[in-house]
Amino acid sequence: MAQVIKGLERGLRVLQALQMQPDSSLHDLHLVTAISKPSLLRILYTLTRAGVVTRRLGDGCYRIGSTLSHAQSRREHRDRIAEAAAPVLERLCTRVSWPSDLMVPAGDHMEIRETNRTRSPFLLQQERIGLPVNWLNSAVGRAYLAYCLPTERQRILALLVHSKKPEDRLAREPERLNAILAGVRTLGYATRDSAHVGGYYGGPPHADGLLAIAVPLRDGRRVIGAINMLWLRTAFTIEAFAARYLPDLEAAATEIVTALHKRRH
Repeated sequence: MAQVIKGLERGLRVLQALQMQPDSSLHDLHLVTAISKPSLLRILYTLTRAGVVTRRLGDGCYRIGSTLSHAQSRREHRDRIAEAAAPVLERLCTRVSWPSDLMVPAGDHMEIRETNRTRSPFLLQQERIGLPVNWLNSAVGRAYLAYCLPTERQRILALLVHSKKPEDRLAREPERLNAILAGVRTLGYATRDSAHVGGYYGGPPHADGLLAIAVPLRDGRRVIGAINMLWLRTAFTIEAFAARYLPDLEAAATEIVTALHKRRH
């Protein structure tokens, strides 16, 4: 009679748990599988080494990796972008120390899909995965809109033009918005709305003491997302920060798109 391979059986139990509950923490997996946390860590380490499972940088949650072709075909495109971006953002933070976020479109807003804030030595506000981000006043939103195809930009603005939120008012000022986006293309990076002193994560602007620059993730003529870099406004002017760190941010954007292409093949 054939004997059960205990380690393989437990590994398959972990994969089944991740299929039922994507983006699970170690504690979540412990509750679902009844496997001890030390054993789970060894199993997850092995699965991660094989690319079968990946760990999200922003909050440490585990998910099915893109090397499982069947799972990949069913996963949302934005999660595949986040998976490709995670190691790039980790290396970027190691190199420059200042934190970065990855944003992707989500209808009438953008959404955080990955962040390296937990890796930064600077204790900035931690933002959760899935947090909505304003299109028109955020650096990431402006970076995306400046470089996406005109038809896509029109679709996005059509979602915002009737919004009653003050932060969406710019959608009804096409001349001003077009001038802002032209300025982004001239500089090669976007910044937050200069009329406010706060961020645009999770709702109306709020004072967070930060400044940001952002660049798009350009995949040929398409834009698939945007990444930023944030810093304490007392540390650098926008111009000084861009002069020092923009090449690193642009290189990271290119590396993410390249990594995404490699995962498709």
